[in-house]
Amino acid sequence: MRNFFYSLMCMVVCTAAFGQAASIQWMSLEEAVEAQKKEPRKIMMDVYTQWCGPCKMMMANTFTNTDVINYVNANYYAVKFDAESPSEIQFQDETYGNPTYDPNRRGRNGVHELSRALGVNAYPTLVYFDEKADVIAPISGYKQPGQMELYLKFFHEAYKAGAGQEAWEQYRDSFKYTWR
Repeated sequence: MRNFFYSLMCMVVCTAAFGQAASIQWMSLEEAVEAQKKEPRKIMMDVYTQWCGPCKMMMANTFTNTDVINYVNANYYAVKFDAESPSEIQFQDETYGNPTYDPNRRGRNGVHELSRALGVNAYPTLVYFDEKADVIAPISGYKQPGQMELYLKFFHEAYKAGAGQEAWEQYRDSFKYTWR
């Protein structure tokens, strides 16, 4: 009985210690741009809204996937940006705000100027930036972990400035998916 008790306690302690799920290390855009100065990396920005169902699904299903978490944390600065936020943001010598934000409005609210400047027209959208914080591409729509693998690896491993549609199609058509 005593051995059973110790075994049970060991399982509880190990589960608590090793069962803690890692998470993506989210930061603000300003923090990511500052971090690029010390260690250049691309930026992946999740542009979402509070009311967006697919955004919530992506947060629950995709951004909690171990493969996604590990790859993003190792290779990108991850930014989470509420496209209807009232906060002012400094980016590339410009100040962006949300002048139509109404704190008393429920549901949809004013669209942030940065969201428009980045070419976001649907939610969720993942905006990829190069190591100098220049926009590579906004990619709209819900992405499952396997779909994220394709984009994350393309922009990290294969993308070169000026790469066109042909480079993307060649990479996509030969890509071997490994994440589930």
